[in-house]
Amino acid sequence: MSDPPRDAQPSPTPSPPGSESEIEEALRDRVTNRAFNEWYSEQQFQSNILEGKAYFNGPSPSKDPEQHTPSKLLQCHRKATYSRQNAPREGTQPEGLFWFGTEFEEQVVVPFLQSITTPDTYVTNSVWTDTELVRDGTSLRVRGATDPAIVTADADPLLVTEIKTTTSLDHLSAPKPHHRAQLHAYLHALNTEHDHDVMSGLIVYGSRETLNIKAFSVDFDPAFWDDVVTWMDDQTAYEQAGELPPASPERDWECNYCSFKHRCGQADTPYTDIGVDGLLPVFDGYDREKLQQYLDGHADREARLTPTLAHVYPGLSQEYDVYDWSCAACNTTYAWDEVETADDSSDPPYCPCSADDGDITPLSGPEPHQQLGK
Repeated sequence: MSDPPRDAQPSPTPSPPGSESEIEEALRDRVTNRAFNEWYSEQQFQSNILEGKAYFNGPSPSKDPEQHTPSKLLQCHRKATYSRQNAPREGTQPEGLFWFGTEFEEQVVVPFLQSITTPDTYVTNSVWTDTELVRDGTSLRVRGATDPAIVTADADPLLVTEIKTTTSLDHLSAPKPHHRAQLHAYLHALNTEHDHDVMSGLIVYGSRETLNIKAFSVDFDPAFWDDVVTWMDDQTAYEQAGELPPASPERDWECNYCSFKHRCGQADTPYTDIGVDGLLPVFDGYDREKLQQYLDGHADREARLTPTLAHVYPGLSQEYDVYDWSCAACNTTYAWDEVETADDSSDPPYCPCSADDGDITPLSGPEPHQQLGK
């Protein structure tokens, strides 16, 4: 290796903290959920590039109304539309749960299935499915990849599994309906695509606390599958008509954990029945990474930061344009950094002009439906 140029200076090495207790404290402060999620996201990013799947690193394209993903079936119609059409997600995503689910499947379930295979049978990580069906003249398409499956030497599926993780197995007496729907979509597709019958599978739940499992054998039920197809047909009809579907959670408590509860109207913020486009104008509860994915995914429609989010993430204001503050009373606009804001980013500043008239009006960014070009 050649010597560095004479004028090259070595990179400065940060001085370590002065005591072992300070070093320990500095290390402890680095172990956070946010740091873990950022590290894991970067590992996934690099892995996707290494495996030739760099397209996974960008925002997912919006789904055509006729196309459905098995994992989204039989859920709240409105939540499905928000997710399918890339509405901006609220809150911090539980990426640690996603990581655990992936590791549980790859490091625990797959080796276990390999240990119980019979002669001439094998385990594959997944089987790709892509099938079409027609309901009342509407062509529906279901595409997705199964969880691990036991297959023949020719890779023909024999036993399909659907792997889910949960906190506890104590009160789990039957598989959840949308998990049954997901498995039914795979069974229908594989039974259509192969010469032999694929009419049953396993839904396996694993406890994140104990690593115990509970497996449910599921036979293909034509009546239940008909209900799932009806759900797909309804979902397609809503999206073809450009309608925001009704909020239809299976259980009321699901709204508390929904990534779209604020724009839907199921939270303590002044929003309700907001469509799929646009950021909530005075709302600071967007995760930075998900916010960037939204902005990048809608760059062709000139997506920008709201003034509120520019104050929450000032670094992003160097990368993306920012909408102006505006006053509904006098129609005056201000640059996002032109007026003084409150310490709480969720409290908007007041319009200086209206304050002079004794009518104090809060400023706002543009409404969601006014933000994106077509």
